[in-house]
Amino acid sequence: MIKIVSNKSNRQDKYPIQDYGVKVAQEVCAYHQGYPEYSMTPLVKLDALANELGVSKLLLKDESKRFGLNAFKVLGGSYCIGKYIAEKLKLPADKFNFATLVSDEVKGQLGELTFVTATDGNHGRGVAWTANRLGHKSVVFMPKGTVPERLENIRKLGSDASITDMIYDDCVRKAKACADEFGWVVTQDTAWEGYEEIPKWIMQGYTTIAYEILQQLDGEMPTHIFLQAGVGSMAGAITAFFADYYGEDCPVITIVEPNGADCIYRTAEANDGKLHFVTEDLHSIMAGLCCGEPCTIAWEIMESYAKHFVSMPDWVAAKGMRVLGNPLGADERVVSGESGASCFGLVVEALQNPELAWLGEQLGLNEESKILCISTEGDTDKKNYRSIVWDGAYHK
Repeated sequence: MIKIVSNKSNRQDKYPIQDYGVKVAQEVCAYHQGYPEYSMTPLVKLDALANELGVSKLLLKDESKRFGLNAFKVLGGSYCIGKYIAEKLKLPADKFNFATLVSDEVKGQLGELTFVTATDGNHGRGVAWTANRLGHKSVVFMPKGTVPERLENIRKLGSDASITDMIYDDCVRKAKACADEFGWVVTQDTAWEGYEEIPKWIMQGYTTIAYEILQQLDGEMPTHIFLQAGVGSMAGAITAFFADYYGEDCPVITIVEPNGADCIYRTAEANDGKLHFVTEDLHSIMAGLCCGEPCTIAWEIMESYAKHFVSMPDWVAAKGMRVLGNPLGADERVVSGESGASCFGLVVEALQNPELAWLGEQLGLNEESKILCISTEGDTDKKNYRSIVWDGAYHK
């Protein structure tokens, strides 16, 4: 079932979103540009589909091209590890770059660090890649049900990675416990009381996506932005960036989650000043969004600036994958994974399915809408991607 709740919050104490604004994002992007693997990922214009669906513009940021890792998460992992090292060595701003971090001088001062994290796949891969690239170690814990392909992708980067018998949020607690015991550095993309600096750096890392989008829009402003959420770090960071940039004219921002892991939707629906967790077993084909406890920092941003919160079934994301993989007219084909296509699938259903006309109306979608989505990953689970796109798995 597709469920939506509009923001009921009356908060006046807006979160300091300038921490994720254009000035910070420009600095973050400059850091990422220092990596030899950097290139700006495409902003795909799906004009034929927009015409078919009756909207003005349909734009999709394709993060499957990011650093050769098939997903956006490396932006957060690389930036937070870089910031941690820079802060530890008190590097001046002009020395905060890839070339300095891999220099013999820095390695001699720092020695070898171990970065530990929990992941559904993409974040851990980004942490492992960065640790390997900068000459350090990584340990990665993955929740039960993780597909072997995602595990092997991380192990190929030299990481001590394993699939546990725990849900994601318990893997986070295990990562913290091991860090406390062995002196490792927790690089987790969710915040809790007393652990906010590294999650903030991770969120700032994601603003490279928004900064690139701003340049690619070339002055054109979207009316609607759809952002998928697990713990909410990416969604919170992108929300903050555009809220800071556009101010009172900020586009309508909608946060999207799977029914089987909708902690942010539940928190928004309750509207009681408390975070609401998903305590039952998490389940969704959208593995990257299978998180039961919101990031505290991200929730404060979304509570203040997001307009709608949506919880949706898996078949909606599957629809998005199939549509992107089979484009209309001259539209570009995009290979988008289960989490990556989630928002796009929701938009297509809201505009195409007569039974969901009410949803399009509540979201304010019409012929003048200029819609922006982010495909956060490609086919990170190739077997399941083929099952959905070739064999039609996960139909309504």
